[in-house]
Amino acid sequence: MKIKTDEVTSVLKQEIKNFNKDLKVDEVGSVLEVGDGIARVYGLSNVMAGELVEFQNGVRGQAFNLEENSVGVVIFGDYTRIEEGFSVKRVGKIFEVPVGPELLGRVVNPLGEPVDGKGPLNAKKMRPVESPAPGIAMRKSVHEPMQTGIKAIDAMIPVGRGQRELIIGDRGTGKSSIAIDTIINQKGKDVICVYVAIGQKESTVASTVEMLREKGALPYTIIVTASASEPAPLLFIAPYSGASMAEYFMYDEGKATLIVYDDLSKQAVAYRQMCLLLRRPPGREAYPGDVFYLHSRLLERAAKLDDKYGGGSMTALPIIETQEGEVSAYIPTNVISITDGQIYLQSNLFASGLRPAVDVGISVSRVGSAAQIKAMKKVAGTLKSDLSQFRDLEAFAQLGSELDAVTQSQLDRGYRILEILKQPNNSPSPVEEQVISIFAVTKGFVDQIPVAQVREFEKFLIQTIREQHPEILEEIRTAKEIKAEAAVQKTVKSIVEHFLSKNR
Repeated sequence: MKIKTDEVTSVLKQEIKNFNKDLKVDEVGSVLEVGDGIARVYGLSNVMAGELVEFQNGVRGQAFNLEENSVGVVIFGDYTRIEEGFSVKRVGKIFEVPVGPELLGRVVNPLGEPVDGKGPLNAKKMRPVESPAPGIAMRKSVHEPMQTGIKAIDAMIPVGRGQRELIIGDRGTGKSSIAIDTIINQKGKDVICVYVAIGQKESTVASTVEMLREKGALPYTIIVTASASEPAPLLFIAPYSGASMAEYFMYDEGKATLIVYDDLSKQAVAYRQMCLLLRRPPGREAYPGDVFYLHSRLLERAAKLDDKYGGGSMTALPIIETQEGEVSAYIPTNVISITDGQIYLQSNLFASGLRPAVDVGISVSRVGSAAQIKAMKKVAGTLKSDLSQFRDLEAFAQLGSELDAVTQSQLDRGYRILEILKQPNNSPSPVEEQVISIFAVTKGFVDQIPVAQVREFEKFLIQTIREQHPEILEEIRTAKEIKAEAAVQKTVKSIVEHFLSKNR
């Protein structure tokens, strides 16, 4: 058989041409020691800070500490399956998570992997977990309301789109309930919500998901969960993953988004654990020196973008747990100084039956009435000062001294305001109905109603206006103000009289 030399040479030429293309070189290191979600790796001399690495059993990690002779890697997965001597290779890219509309209605872990048993996500886009916050030139002042559906908050501590409002209080005072009510209240408002559960029990997360499904809030919500049983690195990275998922909708689709971090105290503890294991020097309360930067670089990503950048927004509701009401502790003061106000929940108010247990005295919104509709601004203008005065008078009245008629009427009004502000869990109220309730109490119409019947009256008032005067609610909803105030006063007055005659 005769061999054609030109055929042989062409094959050889092709092989030589493809030699570099086919040759894949991985930079591989090996594990020196491993434990508690941290591995020390030797041999990855060109690895980037924050780069993903992969262990030989498929578990992934991130280069966190770049030292002279080794790399400190945090492990995103089961570190018990990694042994000394395992090979580790560079993935060649910074840590990214899948983003996009495919994630809506899903429960994912901080790596963006589904954990709800509904199959793969099929997301078409990825986004880095750490990304810079928008600069001042890209931002616009906060001017649109992000209604929570909770009367006490929308009337006195309003939250605007693009704001960062801290929810702070002891354990078991209803912090998560406020955040979940706010998510439920976004139904039909074209707001994308991301709920990040950090260090919670899996059963708690499951019941939250079920609640959102029941209320019809799941289709516009993404749940990112790093449960208490997960290693510390996953708890640390979860808020950043959630922020990236929300940022896609803010930047790429120009939408309003709401993100809840529940809660950042647990993230700080996870970060402290990682840093101590990586031998980073401890500071106050054994937290590393950059724990402020941990939260500031996360919360600065919340913004209201200027119209020329799409006009999207990201509103952040971080949650911080205090110990025995200690607001001046290290982590609470850090987050208070980063955010644009705080909603402070007090355990003694909670125990006395005031739900939500908002302490109006030290709760504040630095955006203020800029985040309220005109109607709410008008009816709730004096509500906060009235309530603060009531608290002072109440303390004075407990001394048992005789009170004059004016003081007594202020006290009576205060008790009725408290009753109107009470609200059950998972039942946010539309802003137009809130305006009517607060209008009735601040204008003195509720003064004739016995305190024990105030909540029953409020239900009757809203029901009657819904059925017989829907045009009043429609006007507040569309025009965002009460134009014919005299007519509304007349209507409310007749409803009060009807209620009193019915309950005699």
